[in-house]
Amino acid sequence: MKKQKDLQEEKIIQSKEEAKKSVQEAKSNVSIWFKELLDIRHDTDKDATIKSIKDNIAMKGHTAWILVFSILVASIGLNVSSTAVVIGAMLISPLMGPILGIGLSVGINDIDTLKKSLINLAIMLGLSLFTSWLFFSIPLFQKLTPELFARTKPDVRDVLIAISGGLALIIAITRPTPQTNTVAGVAIATALMPPLCTAGYGLAVQNFDFFLGALFLFTINTIFIALATFVIVKYLHFPMVKYINSAKRKRISRFASFVAIIVLGASIYTFYDLYKRNKFNDNIESYKTAVKDLGYVLIDEDKKDANYDEQTLVLTVFGKVNPDDRKKIIALKNDHNLEELKPIIQGGIDDSKVINEIQTLRNKFAESQKLIEGRDDFIKSKDERIHYLEKELRRIFKNRIPFAKISEEAKINYENLEALSFSKRIKTNFKTLDTLTVFTVKWNDSMPKEKIDIQQKKLKNWLKTRLELDTLQILNQ
Repeated sequence: MKKQKDLQEEKIIQSKEEAKKSVQEAKSNVSIWFKELLDIRHDTDKDATIKSIKDNIAMKGHTAWILVFSILVASIGLNVSSTAVVIGAMLISPLMGPILGIGLSVGINDIDTLKKSLINLAIMLGLSLFTSWLFFSIPLFQKLTPELFARTKPDVRDVLIAISGGLALIIAITRPTPQTNTVAGVAIATALMPPLCTAGYGLAVQNFDFFLGALFLFTINTIFIALATFVIVKYLHFPMVKYINSAKRKRISRFASFVAIIVLGASIYTFYDLYKRNKFNDNIESYKTAVKDLGYVLIDEDKKDANYDEQTLVLTVFGKVNPDDRKKIIALKNDHNLEELKPIIQGGIDDSKVINEIQTLRNKFAESQKLIEGRDDFIKSKDERIHYLEKELRRIFKNRIPFAKISEEAKINYENLEALSFSKRIKTNFKTLDTLTVFTVKWNDSMPKEKIDIQQKKLKNWLKTRLELDTLQILNQ
């Protein structure tokens, strides 16, 4: 009995061990599958990637002209607010080359490529700004459009787009067969070109807030695309450039590391600063909504009323603002993570003046309505009169006898007819009035009376048919 119990316990322990082993194998298989799913190292063509990036750094010859014309197309697209035109310009622009070159050169300690990339980035920036400035210097094209204004204030989402786009771009380039559609897609998503055009617009109209804001957006995109390139190059263990002189190699390595740290630090600071600004603006909007929910009416609202650097917000409240109102409005800011905010609360115009103006406008509107209604009645009576006169004219023309034409036709049809006259006779039996069409005829004296009666009867029937009359009278002269 004891042996049987021991055997059962051994079987249970064995089955537990097997189950545990199966779970471990399953975890191992999932881990291996997941690593294979996301692994990009074994397919990377490092030499071809380095060559591809270096070949596209130079901004001269054909590439320079393509850049100029793509900037021109993008400027036109921004000027007419055509998203399709702007996208087309981004597809043909060669802006990515020097930026990728900076990330690659810092990652592999290639000082020559870094110098070349920085020089060509400066050339690219100069050509782009000059071309867009030249276009927007024409007064006809200086109108501020929504597409231009949208590129003047970057936020944290632009950073995320630049990081994601830069990672997608460098990973696509490191494939054995680079994906050109990914490169084009990243060019559109990161939108490097529109900020440059907007910066040129700011220079042309001498609006330096636009110029600096757009240039800041371009700088953000540039830094984070280069940073993404640097990270992937390091992750894939691209071969470092070797120098014969060990002292030079160490110096370059230190310089590259310093540049990488500066770029990384600037990127982190930029991301954090934009995140804080974005959060500040969101809190401001929720704070203003809470003020409105208390029953206050805010007038002349503008995004410029909020200043992140000075932590101020201008609130213009409709009507008078007493001290109790100010306390209530200021107390709300703590509920929206705006403890350091300094609200500047100012009252609008006096309520009584506004009410009087509104009443005056209502009275004027009522008077205008009365005038319009009276004019409508006058126009309606005129329309009725015109309708009546038109009806009378139609009736008169309908009863009109074309006597000249009738007399010519009668003379042709009745050769013994010597004279014909026409008149309208009105008769009454003192109960009703009746209008009768009367023709008076004179026949040739040589005609016998019997023939005259026959001809006159035929004439009467012909006239009734010809004139579409039910009754008429013929008299002999």
